[in-house]
Amino acid sequence: MKMWVVFSISPRLRHIGHLDLMRSMQRALRRSNLPISYSQGFNPHILLSLAAPLSVGMSGENEVMEVPLSAPIAEEDFQTQLQSALPQGIRVSQCLLKQDDVPAPMAALSAAQYVFSFSDDAQALLDKVPEFLAREEVPAVRKGKKGEVRFNLRPLVYNLLVKDGVLHAALALSEKGTAKPDILVKALSEMAGVPAPHYIATRTRLLDSAFAPLENR
Repeated sequence: MKMWVVFSISPRLRHIGHLDLMRSMQRALRRSNLPISYSQGFNPHILLSLAAPLSVGMSGENEVMEVPLSAPIAEEDFQTQLQSALPQGIRVSQCLLKQDDVPAPMAALSAAQYVFSFSDDAQALLDKVPEFLAREEVPAVRKGKKGEVRFNLRPLVYNLLVKDGVLHAALALSEKGTAKPDILVKALSEMAGVPAPHYIATRTRLLDSAFAPLENR
């Protein structure tokens, strides 16, 4: 058996890196005295995994982590014990017991929802959302191992919506392709002919291939 943990990272912790988050989770799991399964060998460690790393500077509302178990435990008990061992700013909202044959969250992940809150005037950028959605191709550039890689961003942006000056986006996030939030903002800014505004992005939900919440699989 294994446990899927749905948790949030508050805005005050949005600048911690992925490795720091993993270390915090491992320390909390050790302190919690939960029946966690460890790797074999000279340096046993917890084989936990996250569905997708959070970019530095981004908070998350429904992140998903998989934790292997060495013995059965009630979901409510797991949540209570883990939450008591976690630092402030990380809150567990749900724990879901899964069979071992259920694919890992990372393997089932297909997309993510984001909310962009702009601190600068971003109206010119937001006005370009309908044009962006109407296009079949939006050129973009990402950094690869061998330098810059040019690609078509449009197929990786599943939806964009502007509400009360806030940009909501559903973006691809899988091994087949990923649309990073900063590349989206840069592309919209270039279409509008304005500098990219300052913003804070929050990842609100991870989605499977049917665009349903990942944790509901």
